[in-house]
Amino acid sequence: MTPKEFISTFREAFGEAPKLPVVFRYTDAPLRVVEKVPGCFFKIFDDVGRGLPVSLNADNIGCGGGKLYTGFAPMGPHIPQFVSVKERYKQTPEMVEQFVASLDLQPAPKAWLEFVRVDRIESWDGIEGVLFFATPDVLSGLVSWATFDRDDAIATPFGSGCSSVVAQVVRENRNGGYRSFLGLFDPSVRPWVDANELSLTIPMSRWRTMLATMRDSALFAHAWSRVRERING
Repeated sequence: MTPKEFISTFREAFGEAPKLPVVFRYTDAPLRVVEKVPGCFFKIFDDVGRGLPVSLNADNIGCGGGKLYTGFAPMGPHIPQFVSVKERYKQTPEMVEQFVASLDLQPAPKAWLEFVRVDRIESWDGIEGVLFFATPDVLSGLVSWATFDRDDAIATPFGSGCSSVVAQVVRENRNGGYRSFLGLFDPSVRPWVDANELSLTIPMSRWRTMLATMRDSALFAHAWSRVRERING
């Protein structure tokens, strides 16, 4: 299923109201370099939602965690203390270090990380993951689809927005894994996304299988049609 065919099937299943997903990939030829984003780079996703590609690297990502979880910089010595003592996301700095170590972060394979709305691409070549910003009703459909052929296909590890959307997914794709990741639970990222949205990010290693099961899943059954009607008012 090509991106164009997916969009047509997605609209058939979900209607016109939900946002189209965003894809991301590493590239050496950026489509649109943006100015430095102070703090959380999720601020820039309004641009992506309007159809404007966003290309990021160590120079225009203003957050140390953002640089870390996208592979553009090693972990700064202040991060474990900051995450534990100031943000209070982990009980001890050592737990932060263990979490980061568990991700097996690798340096970015190319010069840029690029986010592009799915209707702006022609193929899935080079894509690391597919990112949905979704309301509870839309998540209901996405999770029903993602778990159609296996029960353990969804993971919900707590972490920064960039760790759940990028780092977890890149590692899963690199390992040929099947898990998709619910995210955006981090209070630091919440101000930059809609109040009634979370994320579901699907690695390309899983996405190709899901494209093949889409029409067979609950998205084209009677129970879902009632939710689809509510999503679309």
